[in-house]
Amino acid sequence: MTSTVLREGFRPTVARDTTFPHLTHAYTQVAAVVRERGLLRRAYGFYGGVGAVLLAGFVGALAGFLLLGHSWFQLLIAAGLGVLLTQTAFLTHEAAHKQVLAGGKANDRLARILACGVVGVSLSWWETKHNRHHANPNKVGKDPDIEIDTISFVEEDAATATGLRALITRRQGWLFFPLLTLEGLNLHRLGLQHLLGREKVDRRWQELVLIGVRFVAFWVPVFWLLPIGMAFAFVGVQLAVFGVYMGASFAPNHKGMPVIGRDSKLDFFSKQVRTSRNVRGGWWATSLMGGLNYQIEHHLFPSMPRPHLAQARLLVREHCRTLDVPYAETTLLRSYAIVVRYLNEVGLAARDPFECHMVSRFRRV
Repeated sequence: MTSTVLREGFRPTVARDTTFPHLTHAYTQVAAVVRERGLLRRAYGFYGGVGAVLLAGFVGALAGFLLLGHSWFQLLIAAGLGVLLTQTAFLTHEAAHKQVLAGGKANDRLARILACGVVGVSLSWWETKHNRHHANPNKVGKDPDIEIDTISFVEEDAATATGLRALITRRQGWLFFPLLTLEGLNLHRLGLQHLLGREKVDRRWQELVLIGVRFVAFWVPVFWLLPIGMAFAFVGVQLAVFGVYMGASFAPNHKGMPVIGRDSKLDFFSKQVRTSRNVRGGWWATSLMGGLNYQIEHHLFPSMPRPHLAQARLLVREHCRTLDVPYAETTLLRSYAIVVRYLNEVGLAARDPFECHMVSRFRRV
């Protein structure tokens, strides 16, 4: 039996029409062990500590902002805010998945306060998008995370690119991380577009009020106390760090893993495991990525608190080895290399059909 743990040498393929073996009882078997070990129990102490650290960080950033005055060192405060807001977004993600508190409504309230009132992004927009992703990760026509945007994640979308988007698509792997500097602004834009649209939105006005209060509390002091040029630079750095940190944390999870065709029907276990990738690194990777480094376990058990994911990983990895199901796991830097290469390969579909294939191939090398 070949090894089922995919490490640095793993080279992803786009399996648009692949149907994996149907494993009817694979999930129920491992889920029973997870429940027996108590890995779905709440971790109040851990999340209380995370909240305290984040609160201390925001208080420290405010103190630094007031003490520095008209100094370009304020941009360090802006970068720190970008990191703090990303870490808050991780906590929001966990509350939305019912990982933090005991009750569903309590988790929803916490997630809405954090998302709209602190991070400044619509929770209802994010939940709609994220729930679809969890239900059908990397499935064409179902997963919004691989739908066409500035970046094309499947060849069919890359082939339709024209104009400026085609120019970007042809080198999208190399442009991916620079473009993430705009992702923070894009997240705010998409959330507001959702809330101001005509479709029915749950708690629309509550979210708009929270985002409005957050905007006033965060940015009015910046433009009131700093020179105009420095204020714009402060906002730009904060948004850039937030966008890059968010994108760099979510990109390794699924990009470059198999893409499932529209008509493929898979069992839950195969669908979640084969389209997800873990990032090795232990406690530091968990702290850096808010638990997203255990993406396989998170997709199998979305309500599992962050501190228990490492234990679940041992169970799931052994279960995959027994069933001969590939378990993708690599380093953070290697995952970025995979993402860049995958996006460049998809971007080939947007190349000029008269461009020499051999030249294109060796340019990528």
